[in-house]
Amino acid sequence: MKILSMLLLTIFLGKGCADEQQIKTAEVEYTANTRGFYQHITIKNQSMAVSRDRNDKQGKTTKIADADWKVLVAEFGKLKLDDFPNLKAPTEKRFYDGAAMADLKVTYEGETYQSTVFDHGTPPAEIAAFVNHLVAIAEKK
Repeated sequence: MKILSMLLLTIFLGKGCADEQQIKTAEVEYTANTRGFYQHITIKNQSMAVSRDRNDKQGKTTKIADADWKVLVAEFGKLKLDDFPNLKAPTEKRFYDGAAMADLKVTYEGETYQSTVFDHGTPPAEIAAFVNHLVAIAEKK
């Protein structure tokens, strides 16, 4: 029984480390904009840069708190990057200026994965947990 417990624990802990390694080597960009609103969030290696100025995409860089980082790591591990181009936006408010247009772009291992455009505040279900937490962290900055 102890061997089985140790084996399962090793598998789960190993998976967590792999997810963290993936997000550490990835660059994640979230952009939302409309006529009067702009937000560009970049995550790279537990640092977040947030810009609200179209002319300054670098923004102010800060370290992400460990608790927030753990949530991002877990949610990033659930993303299916190859499915990004096929995601369906749940709402279409951006068509009549009811919401800002947003998208999520991940650059990982030399490949760029970009989601379809969706309404800021209402991401597709497949990426909703990750995007919502990412935006919530940026709002604190």
